[in-house]
Amino acid sequence: MSRAEFWFPLLFLLLFPMTSDQTTASIYDEKADAHRDVASAITRAEETQRNIVLVFGANWCGDCRALDAQMHKAELAAIIAKNFVVVEVNLGRYDKNLDVAEQYHVPIKQGIPALAVLNSRGALLYAMDQGQFADARHMSYESIKAFFEQWKPQQSASAR
Repeated sequence: MSRAEFWFPLLFLLLFPMTSDQTTASIYDEKADAHRDVASAITRAEETQRNIVLVFGANWCGDCRALDAQMHKAELAAIIAKNFVVVEVNLGRYDKNLDVAEQYHVPIKQGIPALAVLNSRGALLYAMDQGQFADARHMSYESIKAFFEQWKPQQSASAR
């Protein structure tokens, strides 16, 4: 066995974990049809009486990744799963799905990630208009959790 034949497999094994690093995993499906995804979310939300959260962002966005990580922490993930249907809307390099952001009055020039909250029928309840989560990597978990607590569907709060 030559040195190259010996070192190549070892080098491959050492490098492979770097390419599968979760920090490079896509959050936003770059091939998704945002209009179809929102329509599907409205159907699911109506059936389950949950609100809808549209998360406008991009895979290259560090603050989008930070928000996604917070949203997947156990306690907040449970709140979200019980009360919301989440749609991640890919904005690419500010060249995709701009019409969806405009439709829901989300001025993405204020920064991303940006969120809109819809009721179970798809009516807009709230749109971030001041870049409120654009610095998500420096936001506290508690403030992000408070946002989702505030926008739970009304019947969830009264059913307790």
